[in-house]
Amino acid sequence: MEFSWGIGQEYRRLLLSLLFLATWKVGSGQVRYSVPEEAKHGTFVGRIAQDLGLELAELVPRLFRVASKGRGDLLEVNLQNGILFVNSRIDREELCGRSAECSIHLEVIVDRPLQVFHVEVEVKDINDNPPVFPGTQKNLFMAESRPLDSRFPLEGASDADIGANALLTYTLSPSEYFSLEKPSYEERVKRLGLVLRKPLDREEAPEIFLVLTASDGGKPELTGTVQLLVKVLDANDNAPAFDRTLYEVKLLENVPNGTLVIKLNASDLDEGLNGNITYSFSTDILPNVKSKFYIDPITGEIMVKGYIDFEESKSYEILVEGIDKGQPPLSGHCTVMVEVGDTNDNVPVMEFKSLSLPIREDAPLGTVIALISVSDLDSSVNGQVTCTLSPSVPFRLVSTFKNYYSLVLDSALDRESVANYEVGVTARDGGSPSLSATASVSVEVADVNDNAPAFAQPEYTVLVKENNPPGCHIFTVSARDADAQENALVSYSLVERRVGERALSSYVSVHAESGKVYALQPLDHEELELLQFQVSARDAGVPPLGSNVTLQVFVLDENDNAPALFLPRPGVGAGALSQLVARSVGAGHVVAKVRAVDADSGYNAWLSYELQSAVGGARSPFRVGLYTGEISTTRALDEADAPRQRLLVLVKDHGEPALTATATVLLSLEDSGQAPKASSRASTGAAGAEAALVDVNVYLIIAICAVSSLLVLTLLLYTALRCSAPPSEGACGPGKRTLVCSSAVGSWSYSQQRRQRVCSGEGPPKADLMAFSPSVPDSGDREDQQPAAEDSLSKPRQPNPDWRYSASLRAGMHSSVHLEEAGILRAGPGGPDQQWPTVSSATPEPEAGEVSPPVGAGVNSNSWTFKYGPGNPKQSGPGELPDKFIIPGSPAIISIRQEPTNSQIDKSDFITFGKKEETKKKKKKKKGNKTQEKKEKGNSTTDNSDQ
Repeated sequence: MEFSWGIGQEYRRLLLSLLFLATWKVGSGQVRYSVPEEAKHGTFVGRIAQDLGLELAELVPRLFRVASKGRGDLLEVNLQNGILFVNSRIDREELCGRSAECSIHLEVIVDRPLQVFHVEVEVKDINDNPPVFPGTQKNLFMAESRPLDSRFPLEGASDADIGANALLTYTLSPSEYFSLEKPSYEERVKRLGLVLRKPLDREEAPEIFLVLTASDGGKPELTGTVQLLVKVLDANDNAPAFDRTLYEVKLLENVPNGTLVIKLNASDLDEGLNGNITYSFSTDILPNVKSKFYIDPITGEIMVKGYIDFEESKSYEILVEGIDKGQPPLSGHCTVMVEVGDTNDNVPVMEFKSLSLPIREDAPLGTVIALISVSDLDSSVNGQVTCTLSPSVPFRLVSTFKNYYSLVLDSALDRESVANYEVGVTARDGGSPSLSATASVSVEVADVNDNAPAFAQPEYTVLVKENNPPGCHIFTVSARDADAQENALVSYSLVERRVGERALSSYVSVHAESGKVYALQPLDHEELELLQFQVSARDAGVPPLGSNVTLQVFVLDENDNAPALFLPRPGVGAGALSQLVARSVGAGHVVAKVRAVDADSGYNAWLSYELQSAVGGARSPFRVGLYTGEISTTRALDEADAPRQRLLVLVKDHGEPALTATATVLLSLEDSGQAPKASSRASTGAAGAEAALVDVNVYLIIAICAVSSLLVLTLLLYTALRCSAPPSEGACGPGKRTLVCSSAVGSWSYSQQRRQRVCSGEGPPKADLMAFSPSVPDSGDREDQQPAAEDSLSKPRQPNPDWRYSASLRAGMHSSVHLEEAGILRAGPGGPDQQWPTVSSATPEPEAGEVSPPVGAGVNSNSWTFKYGPGNPKQSGPGELPDKFIIPGSPAIISIRQEPTNSQIDKSDFITFGKKEETKKKKKKKKGNKTQEKKEKGNSTTDNSDQ
């Protein structure tokens, strides 16, 4: 006798599902394979590399790896041929239990770039498990009074396989008393049972032995058996009966212990002890049911005594017996089906599968940083998880597969702004109330060399005293690089260029690491006033980035040059100046002039002249101008004066300490009738000399007068136009009016704006030429002023701190000076006759106009100041010639002296050149006597034209 179940709609659906899952496909980013369980080691599963579109050569470089959550190393990939094979024993029943579908989910991860593939390997069931009964023998107690067709339930066998391999067919050994019960297909719980077909007779057969065999549908089929021992009992012929044979109860998970599940009720028609029923679980009940539930034997109440978890078991089947106390006892049976309801009691679980850290700050958008898997053991909406990112981070989550997310770059990174991100990922399920879990990952941003070293300012000014020791430290440059590590390692170097005829590296050097700048040799202010160069800062990144900074090294002057004397007549004697003087000259007459120049600047180049006392303390009839070097008489000469006068003139600068030079002046006193024609300064009234030079002087006088008249007319016309024009302020505004003056007897001065124009005006910048008439007192006035002049000359005045000096026009060369190069003083409406303003606080001066000394060492400034004190006479009126003027664009200073007719003047020099021309002339070889005589003759002729 046999029967089978599971054939019907449910069975057909199962077969269709198995056929559908038997094939593998690639779709939605997932590859499917199938493999039978219990396959041997090395069994071929599939060409996974080929199916995923990966080249065999890139498997190892891209770190091809396979991960299987909770599945160990069941499957493995051969990296040589890309084949997925069985690595260890696969037991489907161990992996999936009774589940109809059983798959191994693999995650295939490759780097460079980071990619993830999902592979599903279906484990096919084979008939490797025979049907198993709960026990090898079951004892059944039956009263002989039981009516025919009475049913006695049996516990069926179980097969760990699925599908056709789990479809069981039961057969009962031949028996005349019993047959197997055939349950209908509509019954939810299909249970075996014995049906009594023949009345029992205890006296005839007290025990009946039966064998129940279960066979599955596998090929080959497997069987399992159980021995049934039926013991026939006497008396008590009414068994307890339940209201229903099947009870269905729904119970939420996580209910507390002691919760009532159901209360059963059974009745027995017998009386007395035969009708007294006790309740118990069937002996065939599963152990996990006994651990979860408890039944009260008296009341029949089933209560919870263990932890009910939906994720552990979704339903429980409880077999209950009701046994009376008759002899023999009779029993009734029922089944309680407990359906467990899900609650949202599981927090989502997140796991970071792979991290590609750190990430470069120049990584392109969409770069995958991490793979995140989420899971929730709950079901339905309670198990649906969504992930979100913490705000204000340049990343986003991309759902790549079910419950899988990729953390990708969403916006550009800048390590210098943010070097590290703490990215928080929150997973939240759809339950009510919802549960969430948060995980964080630290994303470090790797530096890229995208910042060049930067200096605090684009240009530095460095002041260095000349004559510095070689190798001295003069400055330190420092650049900061916002990058990190080697990208921020800055090295310094010079930007090589030529300085004159020499390389820059012969002057300075820079330490590559510290940025200290050293002067390799002593610097000379007279040779090099400004050394401008660039220092380059370059980082160690790839490719390296760099920037430059400009250093302007100004060499400050020190008093390291003594005054140098100019001797117009070198043939006379070494270090001596010879001059013939007529005895008829009056007091205050200039008989000679000592010329000297100092190569230094400022105070160090400001020269003063001092006449050394004669031997024996005798008072000399001569004196020397403190700042002009002009030697003049203090009284009228007489016959008592020695015919040869030897004067020692000490030339001293104002440096600290002061340097000096001594000039020897030899004066020969001659009577007026014996004075040579060549010495026009000794005898200006000699008629013979005038007759010899008259032809030359006429042309010179005419030329000079024409030029002077033209200049004066041009100046007057220009001044009138400027004064008549209405004042206006342009985009640049009016410039500062600056007085430009010369020696003690006035000068022509030229000032031109040399700075770059910063505004657009009408026409080119204008150069102004301003003439000052000399103010020369008569001889009587000069004699009266001699004592005061001597006192004034003996003590140098304190320089006004507002005055500045010129590095190009030195003191002591006719005391010709310039003021601030950018300033222009224009004549007022009154014309040249008006009194010129005093530039600084004036004090009474013994002479008409005094050149005041410069203060300090300045750079790129041409600044002297000429002032007229309250005691100085007013400037000469128009029509009078100035004593000096400067030709624009030329280093020459033309001197034109005006002296009374009865005085003798020094006509030694007409044109005086600046420092550079004097230095060049000093270096030239001395010319012969004939050339010198011609020069003296020309000078005399020029001086005669001045008169």
